[in-house]
Amino acid sequence: MTTDVLPADIDHGRRALVWLMLVALIVLAAGIGLRDPWPSDEPRFTLAAKQMVESGDWLFPHRGSELYSDKPPMFMWAQAAAYELTRHWRIAFLLPSLLAGLVTLALTYDLGRRLWNPRVGLFAAAALLATFQFVYQVKRAQIDPLVIAWITLANWGLLVHFLRGPDWRAYWIGCFAAGLGVITKGIGVLAFAMFIPYFYARWRGWNGVTRGSGEVRADALRWLAGPIAFAAAAVLWLVPMVLTAHARGTPEYAAYVNEILFHQTAGRYLDSWDHPHSAWFYLPVVLFSWFPLSLAYPIVFVRWRRALAARDARILLPVASIAIVIAFFCVPSGKRDVYIMPALPMLALACAPYLEEAINARWLRITALAITAALGAILVIGAIAGYVGSPLIERLTGREIGEAGGAPWIVAMAIGAAMLASASWFRVRRGVHALLAGLAAIWLIWSCAGYPIFNAGSSAADVMRQTGAAIGPDAELGLVAWKEQNLLMADRPARDFGFSAPWPEQFAAARRWQDEAPQHRMIFILETAMGDCVDKSRAIDVGRANRREWWVFGADAAIPGCVPQATGDAEGD
Repeated sequence: MTTDVLPADIDHGRRALVWLMLVALIVLAAGIGLRDPWPSDEPRFTLAAKQMVESGDWLFPHRGSELYSDKPPMFMWAQAAAYELTRHWRIAFLLPSLLAGLVTLALTYDLGRRLWNPRVGLFAAAALLATFQFVYQVKRAQIDPLVIAWITLANWGLLVHFLRGPDWRAYWIGCFAAGLGVITKGIGVLAFAMFIPYFYARWRGWNGVTRGSGEVRADALRWLAGPIAFAAAAVLWLVPMVLTAHARGTPEYAAYVNEILFHQTAGRYLDSWDHPHSAWFYLPVVLFSWFPLSLAYPIVFVRWRRALAARDARILLPVASIAIVIAFFCVPSGKRDVYIMPALPMLALACAPYLEEAINARWLRITALAITAALGAILVIGAIAGYVGSPLIERLTGREIGEAGGAPWIVAMAIGAAMLASASWFRVRRGVHALLAGLAAIWLIWSCAGYPIFNAGSSAADVMRQTGAAIGPDAELGLVAWKEQNLLMADRPARDFGFSAPWPEQFAAARRWQDEAPQHRMIFILETAMGDCVDKSRAIDVGRANRREWWVFGADAAIPGCVPQATGDAEGD
C-alpha cells in the first residue's frame, strides 16, 4: 500500500479523525456519573484514591487501616487528581480510563498515518474502538487502560524511531513511557519486546528500517539515553517510596516495599497464586474478546504472510511484538484475558492496511450481518421470556437480574431491537456497518439505562445507605468481613479491624471495640461471618449486594464470649 499522501487526503483524514474521536468519546464516556464503583477492582482503587485525598498521603495507598501493596499507586493518583478537578467520585473514578482510551486511539491512528497514510490510521483506530475487549475495559475503572496507554505510547516512540527515523526524541519518549508503564502496573517493560524484531530486521536487511545517522559514538550515546529515560520514569516513584518507607521504619512499610517490588512482580509471574489456566487460555481471547476484529483474520493473515515475504518491517515489528507479549503471558500458570490486552493496539495497527479489503469481502459482510441479526433476535426473544418469568431464563441469568424486576428485560429488549433495526437498515451491502452500529447500541443502551438499574445490586450504595438509616446519625460504625465498597460508600468514618485478617480475629477485635461504648457502637458484618455468635432477632438485615447478605448489630445482639469460626476469602469478589 502506497504512503503517498495528497493535501486533500490530509484534510479529509483530519476531518474523519475528528468524527472518529467524537464517536469514541460518546461511546466510551456514556454512563459516567450514572453508577458507583463495581467490584472487584473498582472499589479497591477508588477507596485507595479517596483515602489519599482525605489523608494527604499520596505515596502509599491504603485499604482501610492496611497498606495496599498489590499495585503501584499511579492509577490511584490519576483517580485522586480527577477528583480534585471534579469533586465528584462518580465521575472521577472513571475519568482516567476514559482519557487513557482516547490517548490510545489517537496514538494508534498516528502510527497508521505515519507508517502508511491517514486512511490506514483511521482504520487502525476504528478497529481498536470496535473491539469488544478494548471498549469493555476502558469503560471500567481498572489499571489496564492506563498501562495500555503507556505501552502504546512506548510502542509509538519505538516504531517512529525504528521505521521513520532516526527520531531520537520519539525514541526517548517511548522509553520514558515504558518506565511510566512499569510504575503503573509493572509490565511497561514489555514495550521493549519491539527491539527483538527490530534488531532482526536490521540484521537481515528488511525494508524501511532505520539504520542510524552513521555517527557511531553519537548514536551510541543516544541509544544509551533510552534506558536512562526508562529508569528516570521508574525512579520518580520508586526512590521516594523506598526512602520514605525506610524513614518510617516500621515492619508494615518494610513488608510493603518487599511486596510491591518483588512478590507482586517477579514472584507473581514465576509462581502465580491465582487465575490458573492452561497454555491455550488466550486462544479464545484472541478469537472472541478481540471480536469483531477477529472476523478479518482469514484475510489479514494471508496479507501478513505476503508482507513478511516482501520483508516489510512495518508488519514484522508489530506482529512480532504481539506474539512475544502473548508468549510471555502463556508461561505462568496464572492468566487473565486482560493480561495480553497491551498487544491489541498493535494488532489493530498491523491489520489496518488490509481492513478495507476485508470489509469489501462479501462473505465477511454476510457474516457480520448474520451475527448482528442473530444477536438481536436472541436478545429480544430472551428478554420476552425473562419478562414473562421463564424459569430457564431465570436459572441462566441468576438471582440479581430477577431481583431487579422487569427493567433489565426492557434494556435487553431495547438492545436487541436496535441490533435488528441496524441489520434491517444496512443489509448485506453494508453488513459490517450493521455490526458496528449494533455494537455501539449495546454500549450506549447498557451504559445509559443498564448502569442505573444494576447499580444497587452491583455496588454497596443501597446497603450502606440502609445501614446509615438503621443505626442513626450518631452511632459509630465498625466493619467486619467487609469489602472495599462498604468502606468506600459508608456515610460516616468507619472503624475497620484489618482487611486481610481472618474473620474471627476481626470479629473478636470488633466486639472488644463495641464493648467499650456499647450504647453507641454498631458492627456491620457479612452474614456468613456471624456464625452463631449473633442473635439475628436483635440484629438488622440491611440488604443484599454483590451476591452477599449484610447485617448490623448492637452489643445486645452479640452472644457473650462467642467468636465465630467462619472464614472466607478477603480478596474474593
